[in-house]
Amino acid sequence: MSFVRACALADVPVGTVLAVEVAGRDSIAIANTTGGLFAIRDVCSHAEIPLSDGEIDGCTLECEAHGSRFDLRTGNPLDPPAVMPVPIYPVRTDGTNIFIDPDNPIESQE
Repeated sequence: MSFVRACALADVPVGTVLAVEVAGRDSIAIANTTGGLFAIRDVCSHAEIPLSDGEIDGCTLECEAHGSRFDLRTGNPLDPPAVMPVPIYPVRTDGTNIFIDPDNPIESQE
């Protein structure tokens, strides 16, 4: 795995989402929840809307456009209109910085 620095941990307080671009890849949304840190491709699979503009509720991220919710742990949509999952990325922290592995997205198995 090739982890790269995405941002400072302080840039993403608990309950927020931040869009980052890492290593020239598509935008990735980093979500800091009470359940941990997650990274998900920053595009709703239904309407090409940035997921980083959405709302966090537990380990879900809701797209602001049509209300589709995605499980941040798996990338799977939880309700329509989205039916296709969104890739997620491995995340780790060193205590002050957030690192993601943009080269190895995890595709849902469902």
